[in-house]
Amino acid sequence: MAWIVWIILPLAGLTLGWTIRWLYARFQLTASEQRAERIKQDAIKEAEAKKKEILLEAKEQVIRERNQQERETRERRAELQRYERRVLQKEELIEKKAGQIEKTEQVLAGKERSFQDREEALGREEERYRAELERISGLTAEQAKALIIQDLENEAKHDAQALINKIEQEANIAGEKKARDILVASIQRLAAEVTGEVTVTTVTLPNDEMKGRIIGREGRNIRTLETLTGVDIIIDDTPEAVVISCFDPVRREIAKVALERLIVDGRIHPARIEEIVAKVTKDISQKIFEEGEKVLFDLGIHNIKQDAIRVLGRLYFRTSYGQNVLYHSKEVANIAGILAAEIGCNRELAKRAALLHDIGKGADSDSDLNHAEIGMDMARKMGEDPRVINAIGSHHNDMEPSCVESVLVQIADAISAARPGARRETLDNYIKRLENLENIAEDFAGVDKAFAIQAGRELRILVSPDSVNDDQSRELAKDIAKRIENDLRYPGRIKVTIIRETRIVEYAR
Repeated sequence: MAWIVWIILPLAGLTLGWTIRWLYARFQLTASEQRAERIKQDAIKEAEAKKKEILLEAKEQVIRERNQQERETRERRAELQRYERRVLQKEELIEKKAGQIEKTEQVLAGKERSFQDREEALGREEERYRAELERISGLTAEQAKALIIQDLENEAKHDAQALINKIEQEANIAGEKKARDILVASIQRLAAEVTGEVTVTTVTLPNDEMKGRIIGREGRNIRTLETLTGVDIIIDDTPEAVVISCFDPVRREIAKVALERLIVDGRIHPARIEEIVAKVTKDISQKIFEEGEKVLFDLGIHNIKQDAIRVLGRLYFRTSYGQNVLYHSKEVANIAGILAAEIGCNRELAKRAALLHDIGKGADSDSDLNHAEIGMDMARKMGEDPRVINAIGSHHNDMEPSCVESVLVQIADAISAARPGARRETLDNYIKRLENLENIAEDFAGVDKAFAIQAGRELRILVSPDSVNDDQSRELAKDIAKRIENDLRYPGRIKVTIIRETRIVEYAR
């Protein structure tokens, strides 16, 4: 029995525990359902409240919009009414104005008829007066009109010439001031030496015995020297001097230096002459290249081919009227660069064109072309800018300048050539140039006498006051200046001055 009790008691405990747990779970489920139901009911109530609130707000919004619409409609209706009243007023005003215009047109029509009648009467009076004037003056209407037109034309020409003279004077004053400022700035920045280097073609000997040694046995030494250098060595009665003659300045320089070294060395024979000439030729060639590079370095110009550098260096031994051509080209490049900077042009292009403007003088060529044309061909082969080629070809007016830089090269070339001490010319050429200036002026009608003064920089012309008036004097000065530009070649510029003087002489007896 005891074991039955031990079996039943646990079973009863388990049954009781399960029953209590089930009841507790049932109780918990029922409470959750009730709470959920309450939450649901609360949510429904809240939703209904919000729904009513939203409906109320929507109704209020609809009412407000309806009121706003009605208000706008009333305003538009009132505005339309105002517009309608305004249109009616304008129509009434237009009708009144139309009536006034009709009355005015009637008045104007009457006045027009009156004016026509008066015009016809005036026309008849004009015809009568014109006939009377023609009878009194002895001139027809066409003749009188021609006289009046001629007087007006003469007066207009006089006024136009006076205005032209005034404008030219003002332009000349302004242009001279601007040009003076630019030139002063250019000259201030360019400190060029005034002296010009002259290539010496005479070699001084220590004594006259040296002439025999230079000639050598049976003339072998002098023939060898002349053959190797391509020059003519003139040995005459001039004491202690030998003259070297050659058109090529480089060959003349080689012969001069070689002869001087032979004189210093004392050993003068064909083998030594060949050795010295070869060494001097090499040294001169190196000097030519160095002089060309030096000028390019000083000017800051790059991208020049070596052949062109050597041609530039050859200009070191070339002179023009006593002026070293290489130094002249360098000076022209500096002046052109300064002028280009002053007026806002391409400074580097102007300097390059100015440096190469005389490069044709250094070419080793037997062509019959002038140095400008040779320089153009060289620049074209070097691949230079077309503006540089044009500047080279136009710096002596052989062709028209195509850009401002070409004109600057012309100006800089004239400044360099015309500055004091730059060049020399023979007395015969100088006198001939002055005579040509005076002859050109005296060829014009009305010129009594012409005088070239200021070393040919100014031409003063005396004209006859009876045949040339003041206005014609100005035109005569322009014509003479153009004739000089076309017929003569000269550096710088020439001032043409017309002097017209009226002298009235009367004697008291």
